[in-house]
Amino acid sequence: MKTVKKTTDYNRSVSRALDVLEQFLRDDHEIGLTELSRRLKLPKNNIFRLLATLQLRNYVSKDPVTERYQLGFMTVELAQKALGQRGLGGARTVMERLVRECNETTCVSIMSDFNVINLDSVECDHNLRVMPALGVQLPAYCTAPGKSFMAHFADEAIAKYTSNNKFEKHTPHTITDAESWKDQLREIARQGYAVESEELNLGVTSVGAPIRDYTSRVIGAVSMLGPSQRFHRERIEQELVPLLKQGAAEISAALGY
Repeated sequence: MKTVKKTTDYNRSVSRALDVLEQFLRDDHEIGLTELSRRLKLPKNNIFRLLATLQLRNYVSKDPVTERYQLGFMTVELAQKALGQRGLGGARTVMERLVRECNETTCVSIMSDFNVINLDSVECDHNLRVMPALGVQLPAYCTAPGKSFMAHFADEAIAKYTSNNKFEKHTPHTITDAESWKDQLREIARQGYAVESEELNLGVTSVGAPIRDYTSRVIGAVSMLGPSQRFHRERIEQELVPLLKQGAAEISAALGY
């Protein structure tokens, strides 16, 4: 019988604390003790001790009125550090300017294992807006930043991806035919930006452009996303794309491109 070596590097308390933090990756702005206990299937007193420690270190904060928890400022500092380590620390200034000019939520993302991860965002002030989830892996093939990345992959990498991965149909608009998808990537590479219209979420459209470093390698993407009713084709082409490409060029220039 084959035996499995038990690792000694695993710390249950640390893992459970991370489980608590990762609950905030969902759509919840605030989460209560009872809800965390239910989700993680742990006793309330265990969750309370984890939260007390995280609160002491400023990884979570507690609303004194609702007694619900939200992410603390230390998580923001870590996110900014992650951006800086990837050379994207100056991206936020550019995103803030883009939002001032078009009043649409702007986001910077990286690629990991054919998934897109949003690292930072600046929200618009419309009552109806889309709030991107930060730190969550999203499928690259049906998102604007993901397509901005993959449009610049080598043909061999694209062929390997299409042969080893299934295109899940998230909405009626998701492109699931590999040849049609590859045709779209070629067009994205030619025009320098990607548009995703309700492929991942109904009612949401996004536009993305690649960020390059001093070696010309695509290391990130900047995107705008919002309700499809505001992201009609004429506005995308005449207003949003020029702003987005300019923003991507500024971030890339700061990286030596």
